[in-house]
Amino acid sequence: MNDQRLRLDLTALADEVTSVDLRDRTLRTSRRLGIQRAVATSAAALVLIAAAAGTAFAIRPDQSPSPLPADTPSVTATPTPSASPTPTPSTSAGDTPGAPPSGGSGTNTPTVEFGKLFYGPASVTDAEMANLRSWHPGDSPVRLLALPELAAIGSANISPDGRRVAWVESDDSESTLVIADVDGSDRQEMRTKVDPHCAPAWSADGRHLLFIGTKAMGEPVRHGVLDTRSDKRTVTWWPGQPRGCHALWSADGRTIAMTDYVGVTLFGTDGTKKRAVPGFAVGGSTSNDIASLSSDGSRIALLVRKPNEDAGDVARELRANAVIDTRTGKQVTLPLGGRTLHQVYFQSDRSMVVRVQSGSGYAVLLVDEDGNKVSETAEPASLKDMQILAVVD
Repeated sequence: MNDQRLRLDLTALADEVTSVDLRDRTLRTSRRLGIQRAVATSAAALVLIAAAAGTAFAIRPDQSPSPLPADTPSVTATPTPSASPTPTPSTSAGDTPGAPPSGGSGTNTPTVEFGKLFYGPASVTDAEMANLRSWHPGDSPVRLLALPELAAIGSANISPDGRRVAWVESDDSESTLVIADVDGSDRQEMRTKVDPHCAPAWSADGRHLLFIGTKAMGEPVRHGVLDTRSDKRTVTWWPGQPRGCHALWSADGRTIAMTDYVGVTLFGTDGTKKRAVPGFAVGGSTSNDIASLSSDGSRIALLVRKPNEDAGDVARELRANAVIDTRTGKQVTLPLGGRTLHQVYFQSDRSMVVRVQSGSGYAVLLVDEDGNKVSETAEPASLKDMQILAVVD
């Protein structure tokens, strides 16, 4: 009986710690991004002063490690076939397609092919606005809509069909969940009082968005699933306090992954907990940063931090240094050829687009679900200072 009581008390304590940790990390993130913005602005001012004095300085900031009724029916999204993306604006000047580097086949098999890659800025600069871009290997990068830079880095998410983008836009008074076509048209402000530090997640059918609602002062309250196509913009609320951040919604529509206190937890679409990904623990390996979830939820690409390494904060980080089996916690081997892994994105057929450091830039590998490299292509130099936000089949 005493052992059972002790386990219950420890479980309750862990729940409290998780909730407090999310709020504390959100505040730290707000301060950190504010400092980055101040540093970037100061750097720009120094450049102007140096130019006036006849001295050129190259100053650039470091890259960032980048109540409604509770009985509202739950939402279960059903995936629909991907449609061709809306025609996009003109190609950026200087953006040229990359050729396969030596050692890469440069060809795709008929069954495994690159999808379209979407990019956003990788670090805070002195710019107020930043353009997203899209690129398909073999074509030229295309400039898309411009977003507030912090939103482009921290919350912009591309819909599964590649047609729309969702982000959270903040000012001094409130934060607003916004969606628009990727060319900037059909902008719609969907809802205010939304957590700007936790990116919204599209459902597999591109209709719903999972977000975190806040109180008037910005304190996270709970997760909600917004129907973006309903006239009343209906929200279905998950029960209880928010339990994680930066959700990923699997392509089969059945699983949602989120970071929690030290690792990753998988949920059903109604907010019920399915299971925790094994291998994470206080004092051991941790992760606050997840980038991509396989179509059936069996694998996840993320940034794993070693014991005693700084755990970071709640700000979104899309770098990945590992692919983990969510059932066993074991790491999946990737054919990197001795190069540094930078990002990984799953496609609907469970193949992976793997971004690796290649000389002064990057290359993208197409890897099938068995871990075999299918092809390799060098990224255009114009994308070197950007990060991949999504890959759409």
